Amino acid sequence: MDPQYAPRSPHHSQLQYPTQHDRFIPSRAAASRLDFSILDREVVTADVSRVAPDREDINPAYNLLLRTELLGGAAPGPIPLDKAQQLEQLRMPCSPAKRMFSFKPMDASSPIGAGCALLARRLLPESSGLVITECLGRGAVLLCVPLVTKLCDMAPTDSVTSVAWSPKGTYISVGCSSGKVVVWDVAAVRVVKILEGHRARVGCIAWGSQLISSGARDRCILLQDVRAASPLVDKLVGHRNEVCGLKWSPDDQQLASGGNDNHLCVWQLGSGNPLHRFTDHQAAVKAIAWSPHKHGLLASGGGTADRCIRFWNTSNGAAISCMDTGSQVCNLAWSKNVNELVSTHGYSQNQIVVWKCPSMAKLATLTGHTMRVLYLAMSPDGQTIVTGAGDETLRFWSVFPGAKSHAPDTSMSSMARTTIR
Repeated sequence: MDPQYAPRSPHHSQLQYPTQHDRFIPSRAAASRLDFSILDREVVTADVSRVAPDREDINPAYNLLLRTELLGGAAPGPIPLDKAQQLEQLRMPCSPAKRMFSFKPMDASSPIGAGCALLARRLLPESSGLVITECLGRGAVLLCVPLVTKLCDMAPTDSVTSVAWSPKGTYISVGCSSGKVVVWDVAAVRVVKILEGHRARVGCIAWGSQLISSGARDRCILLQDVRAASPLVDKLVGHRNEVCGLKWSPDDQQLASGGNDNHLCVWQLGSGNPLHRFTDHQAAVKAIAWSPHKHGLLASGGGTADRCIRFWNTSNGAAISCMDTGSQVCNLAWSKNVNELVSTHGYSQNQIVVWKCPSMAKLATLTGHTMRVLYLAMSPDGQTIVTGAGDETLRFWSVFPGAKSHAPDTSMSSMARTTIR
């Protein structure tokens, strides 16, 4: 195995990383950083309280819990009674009586990379627990609520820039700032493939049933087969700026890509040129979703200067409709159980909206995040969504109804969600 992608050891030596700033996560003041070395708890608490007395996300008890869970070992020195009680509360599963579950996977002051980004979520086949993949700048972790497991560490010169689960939840692909895509077997905790070909950071990854696609800052999209000795299948060049969104159609015959050039491209499998190029958006296209209910129906969302959700017919290349949401569109996801769409937003409202399709009547507006909602993932049963924002909290929402044949949800993923029905 390439030592650069070795699994994290609890006693791994501490490395000093240079400061970098992710384009999605706000920069942080140096005064509010908290190193994962063994620090004097009272000094840290006093310093944090002095710098940001009103920030509820800077929690000394949580910092202590995160260090012990990730790095192992006992807490340094005796723990005051009030902090011990907070630690027990943090370790306990959320009470079913609560209506919303808000999980803070890492403290905002942590120097592990430029920020915390929720990328994907699935239930592992062998696990009954909730599993979330989160990238922490120079590493990736699995959050199996309420436990935290470090999957890997990157080299000092590399960092995690994207993460995606395989369709069956067996593998995780980790995109890197070096241009590599590292495919991990989660159960075995080992690297099964290192995919190369990009010359800049890999900002988005999408798995199909046979191929894995990756888009990068080098403006290229690579289609690769992880089963082959020579995995590269095709290289798609059509964007004039960084590729920041990728989604396969439900039948795996078309791939939609969004770029920082404000273009949305649709590629037919086996063709090296875009089948359609849509240029109506006035900002970067990161949010893309295919309808599971109507063949060839594609939705896309634009950034701050655009704020629109647009619908396209990829069978004939026609624009269908446009909805101005009033806010930056960060993510889109279609319910597989009902014909409804959920969108997450940034400036200026940081909201989550559930829409009825095709009328685009607003069914619900969900608020709670205090910064733009950068990431969105849906549970395998299609009922629950989890959102991650610049405020570095994960929030779970029971948004969509289940399939009619499904029994009542009693799994761990149903705990303490905000419900809208």
